Amino acid sequence: MGHTTDVLVIGGGPAGLAAAIAARRKGISVTVADGARPPIDKACGEGLLPGTLAALRELGISISSNDGQVFRRIRFIDGGISAEAQFPGESSIGVRRTVLHRKMVERAEESGVELLWNSPVTGISRRCAIVGGKAIPTKWVVGADGVHSRGRRWSGLDSGVHCEVRFAQRRHYRARLLTDCVEVYWGRKIQAYVTPLANEETCVVLISRDPAMRFEEALREFPGLAASLSNAKLSSVQRGTVTATCKLDRVYRGNVALIGDASGSVDAITGEGLELGFRQALVLAGALETGELEKYQAAHRKLARRPQAMARLLLLLDRFAPLRKRVLQGLARDPDLFTRLLAAHVKETSSAFLAETIAYLGWRLITG
Repeated sequence: MGHTTDVLVIGGGPAGLAAAIAARRKGISVTVADGARPPIDKACGEGLLPGTLAALRELGISISSNDGQVFRRIRFIDGGISAEAQFPGESSIGVRRTVLHRKMVERAEESGVELLWNSPVTGISRRCAIVGGKAIPTKWVVGADGVHSRGRRWSGLDSGVHCEVRFAQRRHYRARLLTDCVEVYWGRKIQAYVTPLANEETCVVLISRDPAMRFEEALREFPGLAASLSNAKLSSVQRGTVTATCKLDRVYRGNVALIGDASGSVDAITGEGLELGFRQALVLAGALETGELEKYQAAHRKLARRPQAMARLLLLLDRFAPLRKRVLQGLARDPDLFTRLLAAHVKETSSAFLAETIAYLGWRLITG
């Protein structure tokens, strides 16, 4: 290869590309290496929430209604209980992951990022990375290679990982089940996420703690949803993945910094994984520019607080069905409370606003 780079990014998924784009905006030379070829797909709910869309715009990436299906509301369903709220301010968009990845690759190319596909990284040191069997000298290494990050292991940051894992499977159906709403179905230790997409498609993701979950069998947990899909044709290959709530003691060591799921993650139940990775990328770029990775560590911890709090709350509802039913009944009776909770979830609100909202929810549970 015979070249050097300021930053070598391990992983060409959304988090890695965001890190590369943000660094290039600071005038830093960047190379991204990945063993796959684009567009890179992943089993996910494919709903881009307002904060995610805003972060993409900061990176110079525009997602419009032409790229997917706009949705303005979210609906929680548990048996006969249904609670609904509208997103505050900006709407969300359901977009195929491959479409998002393609747009991010195009933006990276426009920014001057060097992209090395079919080029797995097999090792790193303080001065270089081994890419496709050859050494590339680099000042910084950014690990953006997911929950099972090798970059994290090579840098010795794995020792501080604490994870709670669940398992997801995704299908696309050639059916228009929803228009301006995304639905979350709650069952016995399982959820179904239904997101409207462009071209008369619907994304359905099932998430469970059971690694042996079978899609058709699990779907029967939700008779209404299963019936609506009974005659729909599949429009993609079924994919599975792991979703995890992970927390690391540190996200950098020496010349290696971690980003996205490699740096700790929130369960997919929050819908905030992409935004979190994009926000980390914007902060990391500034830290790389000045060489002050300790500032990235502090900002990373701050960025994760609200998503981690929401993940704990939602996973608590997943574990305890009686509590969940009571909460959803309360939200169904008080749509304003659900709207307030949604605002605390998807908008930049103060910690006091979140605390007051949760306190109000607790009071409604006690008095309900």
